[in-house]
Amino acid sequence: MCNMENTDKLDLKLEELRRTAMAAGGECRVQAQHDKGKLTARERIEKLLDADSFNEIDPFRTHRASGFGLEQSHPLTDGVVTGWGRIDGRLVYVYAQDFTVMGGSLGEEHGLKIAKIIDMALENGAPVIGLNDSGGARIQEGVNSLAACGEMFLRNTRASGIVPQITAILGPCAGAAVYSPALTDFIFIVKDTANMFITGPDVVRAVTHEDVDFETLGGASVHLSKSGVAHFSDENEGALLDKIRWLLSFLPSNNLNAAPYVEASDDPKRSCEALANLVPLDAQKPYDMREVIAEIVDDSEFLEVQEDYAQNIVIGFARLNGYPVGIVANQPMVLAGVLDINSSDKGARFIRFCDAFHIPLVTFVDTPGFLPGVEQEHGGVIRHGAKMIFAYAEASVPKVSIILRKAYGGAYIVMSSKHLGGDINLAWPQAEVAVMGPDGAVNIIYRKELAEAEDAQARRSELIEKYREELANPYVAAARGYLDNVIHPAETRRRLIDALESLRDKRKPTPPRKHGNIPL
Repeated sequence: MCNMENTDKLDLKLEELRRTAMAAGGECRVQAQHDKGKLTARERIEKLLDADSFNEIDPFRTHRASGFGLEQSHPLTDGVVTGWGRIDGRLVYVYAQDFTVMGGSLGEEHGLKIAKIIDMALENGAPVIGLNDSGGARIQEGVNSLAACGEMFLRNTRASGIVPQITAILGPCAGAAVYSPALTDFIFIVKDTANMFITGPDVVRAVTHEDVDFETLGGASVHLSKSGVAHFSDENEGALLDKIRWLLSFLPSNNLNAAPYVEASDDPKRSCEALANLVPLDAQKPYDMREVIAEIVDDSEFLEVQEDYAQNIVIGFARLNGYPVGIVANQPMVLAGVLDINSSDKGARFIRFCDAFHIPLVTFVDTPGFLPGVEQEHGGVIRHGAKMIFAYAEASVPKVSIILRKAYGGAYIVMSSKHLGGDINLAWPQAEVAVMGPDGAVNIIYRKELAEAEDAQARRSELIEKYREELANPYVAAARGYLDNVIHPAETRRRLIDALESLRDKRKPTPPRKHGNIPL
């Protein structure tokens, strides 16, 4: 009888602690969270994961700090909910900061809980997803909170390229804590209610005398279009969490697993007749590269990454015959598709992610070169452009490219050319491959002759046509083996799928080294 009473007491204690942990910061703080249009940490996890799949760990963990009033309260979870679950049946690890508990501030135990989850994800080969909503490092814990941040940064770095790391910014994310999301592969940020910054408006005002609000300093629009820190966004948390699930559908669980195959309903031999009308023959006329991509990939499904940043290049995920691919494409609708500082950074980082997780790269080329100008040169376009070269040259995944129209100068080399280790390089008949465009080339080569010609305009037209026939066409490059074939636009989907199928088991040994020194 005595043992039964003791067991009942133990059970009651366990249930009491569980209720306390589940209650977060209490009804008033939960309501305040809802009033801001925000979900609680546990509601976010429930929305993100498959139903009834979440297994929480460390629900009873709490801080051990004293001083500044902390010794008076030891809330369970220490402001972050951690554990594992499933997305589309696949194992994932997740942490969700709880703003209702001490503002989600990042103290020692809070940070160590996150570090523990990343360790588990790394050891078990599964993605880790962070749902951030925090006032930043817990000031009352001093250097201990900073030490916990450092432990997180170390884990993020060790896991990089081994398991996918995804972060959602669903509220404030400030101070040293912003560097953990920055070290992950993809950052999602919800509009209006989320922001990221190293120093808040008050500090900025005190130090630089700039008067700025939270949204202008570090809101979603800033990080999506100006800083390039964020990759995806949406109007509300539910839609944002659904987009995380969509992204994961293209990614392998780790660097040793294949990306998830989905049985294709789209005919792999489907002809793409619409491409002839989508891409004007006149190289000076713009078109939307997204429409070209949609015409070629399975079911027109394309998940674009960093849609609002450096729009002269398009990157994202799609499928060809059911297999995920990473797509890199120049965008003639913006700056004629030139490469510049920001587009080079954007492209290089995406290429390196795909290479780390063995996702084949498909490159659509239509670029007149690198953007000229004093601002670009002084900003280091040479160094930034070299990042693209380094990324493509280093990548050992299958690399297939196709030149649609223009491929001039250094940009021709950069965009997954044969010279950087491209496996299959194709071109359309209207492609122009040369050091520069026919107009500019003729102006330089025949400057003296044109200056003395009686009918300079007619002579110039003749020389442009001669240059195009002799140099600026795909057949010169094909004759040297720099292009593997010239194909009709309508054949593009079939040819890409056939090329990728032939490269599916590609293995390319690399020289032994610790790592290269990318020109950061």
